[in-house]
Amino acid sequence: MDFARYRSLDGLAMAELVASGEVKPAELLTAARERAAAVNPKINAIVRPMDAIADQRLNEELTGPFAGVPFLLKDLGQDYAGVPTSAGCRALADRMATEHSTVVQRWLDAGLVIFGKTNTPEFGSKAITEPALWGPARNPWNPAHTPGGSSGGSAAAVAAGIVPVAGANDGGGSIRIPAACCGLFGLKAGRGVIPHGPADAEGGTGLSTHGVVSRSVRDTAAMLDLLAGADPYSPYLPAEQPPGHYLAEAGRAPGRLRIGVRVTSALNPSPSPDAVAAVEGASALLAELGHDVERVEPVVDERALATDFLTYWFVKSARLVAEAREVRPGDDGFETDTLITAEMGRATNAVAVQRAVERWHGYTRALVDFHRSYDLLLTPTLAREPLRVGEIATAARERAAGTLMVRLRGGALLRRLGLVEKAVLANLGWVPYTQLSNMTGRPSMSVPLHWTAGGLPLGVQFVAALGGEGTLLRLAAQLESARPWFDRHPPEEALTTGSR
Repeated sequence: MDFARYRSLDGLAMAELVASGEVKPAELLTAARERAAAVNPKINAIVRPMDAIADQRLNEELTGPFAGVPFLLKDLGQDYAGVPTSAGCRALADRMATEHSTVVQRWLDAGLVIFGKTNTPEFGSKAITEPALWGPARNPWNPAHTPGGSSGGSAAAVAAGIVPVAGANDGGGSIRIPAACCGLFGLKAGRGVIPHGPADAEGGTGLSTHGVVSRSVRDTAAMLDLLAGADPYSPYLPAEQPPGHYLAEAGRAPGRLRIGVRVTSALNPSPSPDAVAAVEGASALLAELGHDVERVEPVVDERALATDFLTYWFVKSARLVAEAREVRPGDDGFETDTLITAEMGRATNAVAVQRAVERWHGYTRALVDFHRSYDLLLTPTLAREPLRVGEIATAARERAAGTLMVRLRGGALLRRLGLVEKAVLANLGWVPYTQLSNMTGRPSMSVPLHWTAGGLPLGVQFVAALGGEGTLLRLAAQLESARPWFDRHPPEEALTTGSR
């Protein structure tokens, strides 16, 4: 199969060709591998090939809605037994997974042919993908820029045409941010819809969920159909949906929706003109389609939400580093930024953490009140175009000071110096919109409706009420039909001669 035809197909279309006997899984895998060989040296999306496993898979009888379709896992939280899961961390680079994650088993049951794992920042803790272990992933639209994070490798692989859909997960925007950076569709399901087992009951105290990034809405909908539903380790029992429910939703009209719009944020009161234009363009399109769109006031205290979000993440970093040190003692297995945030987490007292987590409920109540009047909240996904690779790297002087504070156990002093506030602005200032739906457990999506004059994507985000995945998919399919993006590809010259 030549690449032009391969790229013209989404995952479900590929599976249909396999089911009809017109195409063999080996042909699809060969096309995926050839494309990876051509572009991966430029974008560094795939960091752990799984060629022997994929070849063995071709000898199996493949059944399911994606039978024979090439697929990539994210190298974070998506364990494949017998293959290391590094989480982007040097200390864990050789840590072998002993069992399949629930979502990985469900992907295998769906007939997918897994042939590699994708790049991710250390512990998935950044909205960029520049781990010291693997090196930076790069945006296929312009390799000088980031594909976002933490599912940046998966998004880069899909945007570059290696696979039509790839594994991702989202604990603060890690599906939606890379989707926005790479011109893809990215849906974060609501809390408890997709299981996190068997290693964890839920991801990040409910912040995180698995999912995919894709080029077509129907691929994401079909993926949600096969991923949704509790496993024996789930802390919640989501409502059972009939087979094919979400894919069917993507084929229905959304009706007339009430949509509230926010463009600015307390963390970034002056988003870029492109971020503003993305929302204004989406608002105009929504009005043309018959929806009611109006500007709204802030839904929550955005600065307090960001501080509570990072307080939790700092403490989680401390736990992750402590656990990884059991595999590889010492500090040399970690990035300096990770050690600094872990030290800040270690210095956070339990009462402060509990208060921050309890405040999440206040944000949930505020969003529930918003959804009494509006079906959806519309924001930019990014406050500006995708960052240049290395743009927010910690300066050498700050790394040296932070390393000293880590050695001196100076987390409390780091807090008193106001570095928490600085970290909030540096890490979330360009992506201040996505954490709300993680902390409240609500579903949300990024839709690729805007490109900058320089050719970089910049998506728009919609946040729905609890159980609103169907509403999001219906609207996404309507937008996809009104302003198609599937056949909009990164320029080939960017993948072969673009600046680094």
